[in-house]
Amino acid sequence: MSGRGLFGRIDWFTVFIYVFLVLIGWVNIYSTTMTDTSASIFDFSTLYGKQLFFIGLALVGIVLVLFIETNFFERFASIFYIIAMLLLVGLFAFGKTIAGATSWYDLGFFNLQPSELAKVATALALAKYLSDIQTDIKTRKHQFYALVIILLPALLILPQPDPGSSLIYFSLFFVLFREGFPLYYLGVLIIAVVLFATTLMFGTVWVGIGLGILTVLIFTFKRATTKIPIFPFSLVLIVSILFSLSVRFVFDNVFEQRHRDRFALWLSLEKDEGKLEEIRKTIGYNTYQSEKAIESGGFFGKGFLEGTRTKGDFVPEQHTDYIFSSVGEEWGFAGTTAVILLFSFLFLRLIYIAERQKSDFSRMYGYGVISILFIHYFVNIGMVIGLLPTIGIPLPFFSYGGSGLIFFTMLLFIFLKLDSNRLKDGI
Repeated sequence: MSGRGLFGRIDWFTVFIYVFLVLIGWVNIYSTTMTDTSASIFDFSTLYGKQLFFIGLALVGIVLVLFIETNFFERFASIFYIIAMLLLVGLFAFGKTIAGATSWYDLGFFNLQPSELAKVATALALAKYLSDIQTDIKTRKHQFYALVIILLPALLILPQPDPGSSLIYFSLFFVLFREGFPLYYLGVLIIAVVLFATTLMFGTVWVGIGLGILTVLIFTFKRATTKIPIFPFSLVLIVSILFSLSVRFVFDNVFEQRHRDRFALWLSLEKDEGKLEEIRKTIGYNTYQSEKAIESGGFFGKGFLEGTRTKGDFVPEQHTDYIFSSVGEEWGFAGTTAVILLFSFLFLRLIYIAERQKSDFSRMYGYGVISILFIHYFVNIGMVIGLLPTIGIPLPFFSYGGSGLIFFTMLLFIFLKLDSNRLKDGI
């Protein structure tokens, strides 16, 4: 396989979008971290200098991915998954704690976050399992194994604690539904989320009363049109109430106080105005300042390096999870719209590429890529503008961080490599 032939088959439209996102992200990282004492952009003691180094590593990773034989990723998908799970387990003994989460390995020059590697490995392993000729996703046994592949890394990451990264793996359910997973599982998931939120807001007693009334109404309506047994309705009611009873235990004993405070702010759980105001000033401070920074940008923004809130360090962690607020302040509505359009074009293009695959493995992996990138994008921007609670999820290709950029890049370019192989015979 010649390098020239490979580069002729690569989807350059997607590559160009990737390059634009990375460059715009770096410009905003420079803007948020540049100080009066900053020197060259190649000063690797600065955050923007380090990000340039990470971009260089990502480019090396792209070259390696593109020149590896395509079947390598499918053949060794299970091995990658096992290695990623072992690295996640190893964090409990050898992990480095940053910002309250033991999610990194300290490699000296670089902090490796294995949950980012695990996203790539899980997408590959799920695609490998689902594309196996013996796998029938409509059978309970294969549904169970697919769920284990998705939930295992999520369960290993949750106690670090890093609920944000753990949440990402649930996006892979979209791959299952695309491949014929029964839709009633999606209904169960939605009901679970609604029950969780309503239990926190109103308590188990009122939720139980509401569920009882709703069950009676549905059963009465169904009974009027067809004879059905009451047992299934009773079972659903009992399970729902038991789930509701478990919510408070999980909320009080699994989540840390900072996570409970974020839910309290998002769902307005705290009735004491004094305590609620205190939460706004602490946990809600980032989001409040982020909203103000975006609002102050107006339509065209204040201009590059002219963001007063950005330069005044009003928004904590602005170069990582809140990088989008810098776009809003310095580039305004026009700039944020351009970024959103770039991401939208990326997702639409990836869907198009996934649907044209001849290989089941390639198509399923492609939808894994789309799911992971989209949930990051959706939650991060929703968090920055105050629509969703703060859970610490970076914006792909944009936020500062070596592990995120490198493994997001690998995630994407493995798919582009798989796609290039589909086109090698001019199909």
